[in-house]
Amino acid sequence: MKIMLDQDYVDEVLPVAGRDMIYRQVENSFTQPNAAMNVQMLEWALDVTKDSQGDLLELYCGNGNFSLALARNFERVLATEIAKPSVAAAQYNIAANQIENVQIVRMAAEDFTQAMNGVREFNRLQGIDLASYHCETIFVDPPRSGLDDDTLKMVQAYPRILYISCNPETLCANLQTLQTTHNISRLALFDQFPYTHHMECGVLLTIKVNKLI
Repeated sequence: MKIMLDQDYVDEVLPVAGRDMIYRQVENSFTQPNAAMNVQMLEWALDVTKDSQGDLLELYCGNGNFSLALARNFERVLATEIAKPSVAAAQYNIAANQIENVQIVRMAAEDFTQAMNGVREFNRLQGIDLASYHCETIFVDPPRSGLDDDTLKMVQAYPRILYISCNPETLCANLQTLQTTHNISRLALFDQFPYTHHMECGVLLTIKVNKLI
């Protein structure tokens, strides 16, 4: 038997905290494959940020999986992603869910870090007033390699860091640095792939009082 497909994506509807969310999942792009566990992750992220103020900065946003759900807890969301198909899917998902306070920028996290630090200017940020964003929370969901040193330093400037990790080893390495300025206030494990050693982790870090600038 042959099954013929005429499109390279599927549209998934997830019930997230009382609201159905539409997500376009594109072939060969990063997605959260375990839908039921993804809902648990999204609802956990919503819960730990429910008292947030101001805007959210997100790195490695993929197809907007977390961006769209978290938009209800923040005034605005500025999210970055380097993969062009994922950015296109994120833009579709924003429109499909009728969300008006999420802005997606196609940039690598490393380049965005340079932009935030004033090292370089990037054409892709033209028309975006970075200074107008008041972000007390930064959200990161990096690849298995974790956060690079420059990005680690950049995220430490934010009072609250929400970190979703698919690799406990690089997460532990990053936390050794982050805990010099922040305390772990919430932590959760999500068993995305039962009967394997893979584990998704969620960590909320809050800045130490004596580290406030």
